[in-house]
Amino acid sequence: MKTKIIIGILALTASLAFGQTAEERGLQIAKAAEEADLGFGSSTVELKMTLKNKNGQTSERFLETNTLELTEDGDKSLIVFNSPKDVKGTATLTFTHKEGSDDQWLYLPSIARVKRISSNNKSGPFVGSEFAYEDLSSQEVEKYTYKFIAEEGSNLIVEQDPVDPKSGYTRRLVTYNKDKGYRIEKIEFYDRKNALLKTLTYSGYQLYKGKFWRADTFNMVNHQSNKETILEFSNYDFDVSLTDDDFSQVALKRAGN
Repeated sequence: MKTKIIIGILALTASLAFGQTAEERGLQIAKAAEEADLGFGSSTVELKMTLKNKNGQTSERFLETNTLELTEDGDKSLIVFNSPKDVKGTATLTFTHKEGSDDQWLYLPSIARVKRISSNNKSGPFVGSEFAYEDLSSQEVEKYTYKFIAEEGSNLIVEQDPVDPKSGYTRRLVTYNKDKGYRIEKIEFYDRKNALLKTLTYSGYQLYKGKFWRADTFNMVNHQSNKETILEFSNYDFDVSLTDDDFSQVALKRAGN
């Protein structure tokens, strides 16, 4: 721990020597990460979700995600569960916004209704997993304030404080790999009491179209409940042409049926 602090102090001192504050460098890193991933347009991907309880027992779910990149505002995404039977047809639509609260809707096939997810409930668990609804939003730079913390080899650690007062987190510590397109390697989430809540680790990165890094596996560990959710991604397609019409409430209902 002392070594990490020393490294952070040296890196921060170097930043200050070049006239940058910790806040300016943190923001610079976040913008570099955003810039590196611009231009993918739209994509689809299949996922296997494994839920692990505190006793190590597991259950599996299968889903797919469609994403539409937008430059003037945040991205749009549609998540649909295909199996097992108890969650089949459940679907979530997310409109991420650069400013203000995101818009999210949930389609429940059991009642054949679309429910709007209140901004007060964004910290709630997504379909029983260790991911919160707010974790489903795209990583827009405007959603946080920033502070550079440390540099460890190719990794840059940046503190991100949510702008939204209704966020379930006080801060996130995000580790970027500056040598690999500023891709994210790890996120540590701190709860409203500023205690470590969860750690999300990215692994098995693949490079698509010579530019876009995508991890094969997300591993979210909840340190307070000792539960875990693993997402395994497969069959990425960046050549699919999606439009706004594919991310409407009508499309949400259609996807769930």
